[in-house]
Amino acid sequence: MATYRARMIDSATGAEGSYDFEAPDDLLSTTPVRIVRTFMEHVGKDLFPHQHVDYELNVALKHSGHDIVTAIGALVLEHTPTLPFMVMISSKKSA
Repeated sequence: MATYRARMIDSATGAEGSYDFEAPDDLLSTTPVRIVRTFMEHVGKDLFPHQHVDYELNVALKHSGHDIVTAIGALVLEHTPTLPFMVMISSKKSA
């Protein structure tokens, strides 16, 4: 398992955070959508364990040669309005 870092910005409030999560060593060799899904599973399990978390993904791009994924979408939580977000995901060692 490797450690990855996601830097997420909430475009509605301007809030931002940096989140480390564990995933298979070859995560960045998969599709951008799978990489974002892996991070969102971490969000649901570790950051919001007491509520259902879903998300809408508008775009996910892998930047070849840099091992970085950038995604734009909306975080859908049970008891709050939908939160638009932008997230960048990379290996922690290159973050």
